[in-house]
Amino acid sequence: MAATPLHIAIVGYGTAGQALALLLARDGHRVEVFEQAERPGPIGAGVLVQPTGLSVLWDMGLLDAALAHGRRIDRLHGDNPRGRRVMDMRYADLDTRLYGLAMQRGALFAILAGADGMPETLHAGCRITAIEDDDRWLRDARGQRHGPFDLVAAADGAQSCLRARLGPPRLDRPYPWGALWCLVPEADWPFPNELRQRYRLANRMIGMLPVGTRPGDATPKVSFFWSLPSASTAAGTREAMAAWREEVGTLWPELVPYVADLVEPLQLARAAYRDSLPARWHHGRVVLAGDAAHAMSPQLGQGVNMALLDALALRDALRAQDDVGAALAAYADVRRRHVAIYHRWSRWLTPLFQSERGLAARLRDLAFLPMGRLPPGRTQMLRVLSGTQHGFFGQLRLADAFLQVLAGARGG
Repeated sequence: MAATPLHIAIVGYGTAGQALALLLARDGHRVEVFEQAERPGPIGAGVLVQPTGLSVLWDMGLLDAALAHGRRIDRLHGDNPRGRRVMDMRYADLDTRLYGLAMQRGALFAILAGADGMPETLHAGCRITAIEDDDRWLRDARGQRHGPFDLVAAADGAQSCLRARLGPPRLDRPYPWGALWCLVPEADWPFPNELRQRYRLANRMIGMLPVGTRPGDATPKVSFFWSLPSASTAAGTREAMAAWREEVGTLWPELVPYVADLVEPLQLARAAYRDSLPARWHHGRVVLAGDAAHAMSPQLGQGVNMALLDALALRDALRAQDDVGAALAAYADVRRRHVAIYHRWSRWLTPLFQSERGLAARLRDLAFLPMGRLPPGRTQMLRVLSGTQHGFFGQLRLADAFLQVLAGARGG
């Protein structure tokens, strides 16, 4: 439990905001959550929760619920249309107890929202636009003020409007590439425990990630995604959809039955990404968490995991420090050191998979798999994948008790 109970405002009800609300309320803090959506819900199709994120769900007592709906992922495999393997990584090559858990975002959202101890004070349809008066008050888009608060956690996403309260960011720019995505029935998909990707150079990337079920829907799904430039109008009309399905079939014939029913543009959601790195993670009584603190390309698949780790680290810092400022400084130090390497890897790797750099993609196809076979390169890649890389050479240790539970759990 917290040494000193605080009145805390959390802005945003995505994974970071939900996890913060649950962990801090359980610790005895008085928590109020502000979410701009009238009906809060998940955004996105599927996520791959890495061992680091699973360790947080275990700490919350939610691992069993996640395993009941998610799909265990043991392998990441990528190839090109000619069948040449580009990437092949197995968690067991790092530690036989490890695996990822692919989930529908709706399942993760429902599990967190329905957890025991989640605070009841959720201000839905309330868009917070400013933090005022010594960081103790919030002002919403209607001009109404809320507070006073002892602490404000800004978890309002990659396009955070509250991040500016901490000063100019070190980096804040949109990615020129995004994706189209949707959920399709798993049916007889032959790789239920693998993330499969196919690349044509770097300007085409298709992914299929089995993501299991969600509360209220027992039909297993696969998260399908298609990479494209953010400004692209591909699949914008029924005629374009027909041409798009034909291209999908050319690149990956086995997917034809999975995209056959995608005939309307609205059946595909569009995702845009941002690269953001604040100069400060906290200032006064304001602290950043989730994508507001470290938005990056989804190429490494770490967004949800980092959000969960942020929430746990802030809870632990508030437990250890009576002074809010000291607690926020400790939290920022812990999380900044872990996140930094992922920001670097994300910026370096993303152009190899989402760009028009054909030469770089050809070099990737030649070198990526051999590098992953050599022990030093394989270990480094798998630590980055699992979320356990800490700095260039360090490792984030997972609790032995958690690893024993993970090894004994069946998974999807």
